[in-house]
Amino acid sequence: MRLSARVDYALRAAVELAAVTDGGGTSRSRPVTAEQIARAQEIPPKFLESILLQLRRGGIVHAQRGPEGGYWLARPAAEISLAEVIRVIDGPLAHVRGQRPEQLGYQGAARALQEVWIALRASERQILELVSIADVAAGQLPGRVNELVSDPNAWI
Repeated sequence: MRLSARVDYALRAAVELAAVTDGGGTSRSRPVTAEQIARAQEIPPKFLESILLQLRRGGIVHAQRGPEGGYWLARPAAEISLAEVIRVIDGPLAHVRGQRPEQLGYQGAARALQEVWIALRASERQILELVSIADVAAGQLPGRVNELVSDPNAWI
């Protein structure tokens, strides 16, 4: 699986917003500026601005302009999966040469590759839909994720 810098930054920005809200939800004492997020997560500020705009358009964050302006999560962090953020930024989770796996047409001995790509996408979805922004912000990942991470082979 290859994640773009855009996706990495979007996930980090969403987690940062979850960490500064009261209880990991949408209640907030004040909006968080893009500059604060950029500084906390070491994200290039101009790049972050365009990512936050995408997240706003995708319904992940709300924004307010002005001296008291900034960003906050549009819903409780526990209701926002990693998969949702990835889809808002980069589109569908699995593509092969720019196509969805079910649209591919392999011939002969390679025919089963389509099923491998579909299984891979299903596996990615299971994890990315399971883990919420709140889980990451709290540092408390679901048991299934911890199981996978505890396997030493997962790290190589």
